[in-house]
Amino acid sequence: QVQLVESGGGLVQPGGSLTLSCVRSGFTLDYVVIGWFRQAPGKEREGLSCISASDGSTYYSDSVKGRFAITGDNVKATAYLQMNDLKPEDTATYYCAAGTPVTTLDTMCTNRAYFGSWGQGTQVTVSS
Repeated sequence: QVQLVESGGGLVQPGGSLTLSCVRSGFTLDYVVIGWFRQAPGKEREGLSCISASDGSTYYSDSVKGRFAITGDNVKATAYLQMNDLKPEDTATYYCAAGTPVTTLDTMCTNRAYFGSWGQGTQVTVSS
C-alpha cells in the first residue's frame, strides 16, 4: 500500500524558515517523482517543486525559485522542502505527492493529474 506522510509545518514569522518532510512507503522502486504542492483557501492547488528520485533532477515554480529547495534521501525514502524567506502569501496547506515519471519534470510539476498518491497535508502559516 502506497503511503505518503508529510510533517514539519507550523507557524513562522515572515522571513523565517521551515523544512517539510515527506516519507513514502509502499514503493518498490525509486522510479518516482515526488512533488510538493500547496493550496490556500479559495485557491487552486499549486505545484511548487518536484524531484526525480532516480536521478535527483529538480524543478521549481517561479513563485518559490530561489527561496525553496527540494532534496531527497532514497535510503530514508524521504523528500524534503526547505523553505526560506517565508512570506504571508506562502500560507497554505502543503502536500507531497508521488507519480510515475511519464514526462518532463516541469510538465509533471504543473499538473497535479500526473500524481496518483497524495499525503494528508501539513499546514504552514506565515504571520507576525
